Amino acid sequence: MSRFDAAQWLDKVRQARPLVHNITNVVVTNIAANALLALGASPVMAYAKQEVGDMARIASGLALNMGTLDDNVVEAMLIAGKAANEVGVPVVFDPVGVGATPYRNDAASIVTEELKLTVLRGNAGEISVLLGAGGAVKGVDSASTGENLPEVMRQYARKKGCVVIATGETDYVTDGDTIWSLQNGHPLLAAITGSGCMATALLGAFVGAAGRNADLRTYADACVAALTCYNIAGEIAAERVQGPGTFQAALFDALYSLDSSQINDRARITI
Repeated sequence: MSRFDAAQWLDKVRQARPLVHNITNVVVTNIAANALLALGASPVMAYAKQEVGDMARIASGLALNMGTLDDNVVEAMLIAGKAANEVGVPVVFDPVGVGATPYRNDAASIVTEELKLTVLRGNAGEISVLLGAGGAVKGVDSASTGENLPEVMRQYARKKGCVVIATGETDYVTDGDTIWSLQNGHPLLAAITGSGCMATALLGAFVGAAGRNADLRTYADACVAALTCYNIAGEIAAERVQGPGTFQAALFDALYSLDSSQINDRARITI
């Protein structure tokens, strides 16, 4: 069991109130924004090609999510991502539904090839497909996971110089050196719309709090903390509700009231 201090990262986010520029799934725009606000970050949802570059340059973090995909979204992501790369703003990419259609596969390939990503995050099926480890997706959900996925992730992270994350019943995070295994969370997180999208947005806040041009290990630590805090909030919310209808609201409340003692008592992180 790790003594990793996720609580200090939560304090950093709340002190910094990082501006997170989201180009995200339109189904969950409001949900992602509320999750960021509840945790203490500052969201902005900007999609127009005419302003995404300017917005990315002034943001603390950029979160790209291809959940509702079209050519305009891809172009906006590339404009924003390249602007962020120019000034050292960390970029988080969520290849939602990669493996479901050739169009999504092509879009994910373009983004990963043309941008310098700080964090690549998807569910285990998506990451398996994208990294060529096997696996499958069903729509935007993970259907199966490739064999030895954590090691494939580690090799990809080392090659690309980014943090790679696969989320599921157990979340795996690697910076190309260390592989973290995160066991917090609750099944109700999979029973609401946008749980993965919220995770991506919150990753944008935590790496944003780490600052521009930070080293990869710092960004990896921020990612481990982000997922741990989010999943613990999910556990706390689940204890207060009967089902998914009220879980989402309880999750916002849990993010808002999350404190160091809850994190330190509940965190389950192994290396």
